[in-house]
Amino acid sequence: MLLAIARMIWKVLPYRARLFAIRTVQDKFTVSVVALVVNPAGEVLVLDHFLRPGSSWGLPGGFIDPGESPEAAVRRELKEETGLEISDVSLLEVRTIRRHVEILFRAKGDGEPVLGGREIRAARWFKAEDLPSDMYDHQREMIIRELERIGSGDEVTG
Repeated sequence: MLLAIARMIWKVLPYRARLFAIRTVQDKFTVSVVALVVNPAGEVLVLDHFLRPGSSWGLPGGFIDPGESPEAAVRRELKEETGLEISDVSLLEVRTIRRHVEILFRAKGDGEPVLGGREIRAARWFKAEDLPSDMYDHQREMIIRELERIGSGDEVTG
């Protein structure tokens, strides 16, 4: 009986009131995008970030803007951070880290990065064996796994 009354009340509540109620009881989280970008030489793009805690070197990416699709966000972030356009963008992995969702893409890219903004110190293309030693383990392992897969003859978007 009580549940039926709650359902009736819920149905007549204005949209904003329902949204407020949902957001009040649900945990909040952030969402970001990351790109594993490989060039024709089989190298991966890695950036030296000023703002990355623990390890400054890592894959390019950033937070999704309100109303922005994940693919649009990863393309925007690459353009802002490196000036590079990417192609053949495909989903690689989605993972959660406490109250954060990270959407990882693979893509093709080429050219020399041109730094944009103040959050990137350097950007370079690396072979798997030359990756910076202070990268996060998850990113390092993912890069090596993806470069090995590509080296075995699979396409970047395969």
